[in-house]
Amino acid sequence: MSKAIPRLDLQDMPGGLAAALGPRVERLGYLGEFFRVAGHQPRALEAFVAFTESAKSDLPKELVEVIALTCAVHLGNAYERNQHERLSVRLGLDRDWVEAVERLNPDEALPAGVRSLSDAERAVQRYLLAALASHGRSEAAQVAFERLVERLGHRQAVAVMMVAGRYLVHALIVNTLALEPPVPSIFEDGFTG
Repeated sequence: MSKAIPRLDLQDMPGGLAAALGPRVERLGYLGEFFRVAGHQPRALEAFVAFTESAKSDLPKELVEVIALTCAVHLGNAYERNQHERLSVRLGLDRDWVEAVERLNPDEALPAGVRSLSDAERAVQRYLLAALASHGRSEAAQVAFERLVERLGHRQAVAVMMVAGRYLVHALIVNTLALEPPVPSIFEDGFTG
């Protein structure tokens, strides 16, 4: 883990940023290292938090979690993966669903009794996997995006791209600084919400 950047505590951050992060810290019970590092750019971090909330506001929570988990697993961001596993469980999505998303195989047949991904969830993951693999340039990404628009409509399809962009930025920072996940995977500690 890189120590090149000093870590800030919530009280070290400007008032507006501290207020914006306060509810998140209270909900999670900790100030994640991502925020402790990114706090050195307080206006950008405030905008990042606002962007995150705005971008995902037009999507069902399940689709947001598909985006977060798909991007985190594909990009090797255990920090975000572990947090979103927990959030998914808190939202009422079961561990089998989380595991199915994290397989990164939206067309895989799941065992009987395991909730499979919905058509919309599979369409989102198909698009993300094609786009992440090619930076959005491949024919597969273009075709998957067109199908996503057909399934979700153009407004939500754009929201999927915007939310994915948020998770790309997060992964770049976390992976560059080799930040350790603040919590373990639900598959390591048996978290049930």
